[in-house]
Amino acid sequence: MDWMYLFYFSLALLMFFGAKGAGRGRWNEEYTSLKQTKILQGISALGIALHHVSQKTCAPWHPVKYMVHGLDPFIPMGYMLVGVFLFCSGLGLYRSLHTKPDYLNGFFRRRILPVVIAFYLSEFIYTGIRLLMGEKMDLTKILWYLSGLHMANFNSWYVIVIPFFYLVFWAAFRFCRHEGTAIFWVFVFTAAYTVLGAVIDHQDDWWMRGEWWYNSIILFPVGILFGRFEKPLTRFFRKGYWFWLLLSFAAIFVLFQQSEWLNSHGWGYYGEWGDPLKVPHRLMSAGMQWLVSLVFVAFCFLLMMKVKLGNKVLAWLGGVTLEFYLMHGIFVELFGYNFLDISKSIVYIKSVPLFIAAVLGCAVPATLLFRLLWKKVTVLLTGSGKSKAENAAPGASGTEETQPV
Repeated sequence: MDWMYLFYFSLALLMFFGAKGAGRGRWNEEYTSLKQTKILQGISALGIALHHVSQKTCAPWHPVKYMVHGLDPFIPMGYMLVGVFLFCSGLGLYRSLHTKPDYLNGFFRRRILPVVIAFYLSEFIYTGIRLLMGEKMDLTKILWYLSGLHMANFNSWYVIVIPFFYLVFWAAFRFCRHEGTAIFWVFVFTAAYTVLGAVIDHQDDWWMRGEWWYNSIILFPVGILFGRFEKPLTRFFRKGYWFWLLLSFAAIFVLFQQSEWLNSHGWGYYGEWGDPLKVPHRLMSAGMQWLVSLVFVAFCFLLMMKVKLGNKVLAWLGGVTLEFYLMHGIFVELFGYNFLDISKSIVYIKSVPLFIAAVLGCAVPATLLFRLLWKKVTVLLTGSGKSKAENAAPGASGTEETQPV
């Protein structure tokens, strides 16, 4: 028996366990509520962990002798899943702005600083683990890692990027008189950030290491825009609902195939050497993947308009997405065929189902320990009697209403 079939069946069961259909002529009126989006983010966080496991087991750049198939569908899905967090983040910030008095006052201390603290805590932890695993470091390299400019935890890019977008959100809505103007400037910043990412070649030292830093970033301002027009957009999509649901589902595959074609025919991200059109080509690929992310997120929320999610385990995971996001990668490396190309792993688990079980089984307690440490340090540094850390998740704005990844 191929255990991966059982795995995919169990994954589907987990995602929809406790879910309820709205019934004919009825709707899930809470489809963008905190409770529902937390479960969606829990699903996305689990998907990102599987994406990282797939990169360690069956990605095409691995030596053939270490190639173990099973999670192949998750290899290209990372940016779509991150898009869920970005959308929820923008939506959550916008809702908080309109439901919490003086929300922008103390914004840096409440919204940005906790995420920055989480990033540096993870960098300290990963630097220590790298040393224990035998990476050769002089003092200069250690200081680069601890500064965060060289990333000890190479999966933490999201936690680097999102505080800048929080800051732009704050500035736009603080200094612009009209809401539409503020949203416009968030889109402008997103476009400028994407162009900057397209200019920089792939590299392994500094920030902006590759396309994954920007190929779904458009979902952050889209989430804000959706928050502003949620009621009319909800009414619009309820009309001809099944058409929009099926169209978004089909569009995911069509646009994804087009995106893959661009990247495999010299129109993508990998024209670092002598391609005079490398920046336009990268922007074309980014634009196509923006569309893939957009229709993927649209499909998720369209589905939730009719299906009320109810899995408490995924709801819990959706509440600790930042901590889980930062911690699970340690175990992907410790149980893979090697540790970050630095040394042998502690235990090489070749069986994919056992690999997944080991990663998740270790990541959950590590997440809880990291959360405890993060909250204590956050309280200490912010001077707040009650930690705001739990409100600042990674993928979504860690918003009080829709805490994302």
